[in-house]
Formats: sequence, C-alpha cells, structure tokens
Amino acid sequence: MEQLVDTVIEDERWEAFGLPALATRAAEATFAHLGVHGVTLALMGCDDAEIAELNAQFRQKGTPTNVLSWPSEDRAAGEPGGLPDLSGGDDDDPDELGDIAIAWETCMAEAADQGKAPQDHVTHLIVHGILHLLGYDHIEDADAELMEATETRILAAMGLSDPYA
Repeated sequence: MEQLVDTVIEDERWEAFGLPALATRAAEATFAHLGVHGVTLALMGCDDAEIAELNAQFRQKGTPTNVLSWPSEDRAAGEPGGLPDLSGGDDDDPDELGDIAIAWETCMAEAADQGKAPQDHVTHLIVHGILHLLGYDHIEDADAELMEATETRILAAMGLSDPYA
C-alpha cells in the first residue's frame, strides 16, 4: 500500500515539529475510528504567507487561516446532520481523498492563546481537515454537531482532550 499521508514541507519549522509522524498518527486514528480503508491524502505544512495566498485564491479571503482542505470529490451527506459517504478504495489502489494545508504561525499562535500543547492543537486541526476531505462540514448546525462530536471521539481515542471544552 502507498503511504497514508504524503507530507510536503514548505516551512522547515514543520519538519522539526514532526509533522509527518503527527499527520500519519492523526490519519490512522481518524480512519480507524470511522472504519475507512484504502485512502490516501496529501498534507502541506506551510507558513501564514502561503496559506493567505491559498485562502485568497480558493476562498476569496486574503488572510491567513489555520487549515484549508480541498476534497477530491464531494462526499457530503444529502441532508444536514447525515453521515457522508465514507467508502474508500482498496489497499492496492487507494482513493486519493484530497489535500490539506496547515499554517505554522496561525497554529502556534492559536495553541498559545488557547493554552494548548501545540502538538495537540495541530493534531486536532489535521483530524478536522481530514474530516472535511471525507465530506464532513460545519456550516449547518446539525453538521457542526456531528463533525465536532466525531472530532472529540477521535481525539479522545488518541488520549487528547476535547478541543471544544
């Protein structure tokens, strides 16, 4: 099987932080919790300047953000609060879920502001991004409740506290 997460480091601070291992651990926990198999994704660790450009290009918001995701296909549920399509490929021919970008300065500032360990906060954001690739969203209240509850359960299984508490 291909590697689960193809991590691209655009900002060297992510390498020293251990982003590739953290991303793999987060992906393994997310997929195990949801029973998803036969998938891969790409994750780029960048800085605020790069994510601001991406945010402007894809969301018409020219400011930095913590994490962005680009699903390869629409897996969303047909109704608010419904489960998305969690089918995958197989281990010999995995489906590519899409891409995630995560920004160094914003993530570190948020962790400090919230009094969280940076590794825990980044793990949460990676799980959050993966759930977006899988069709979860938080625009409608019912979808937000489902997504947040799913994130909380995945993080708890990893030994991490509720990020929304």
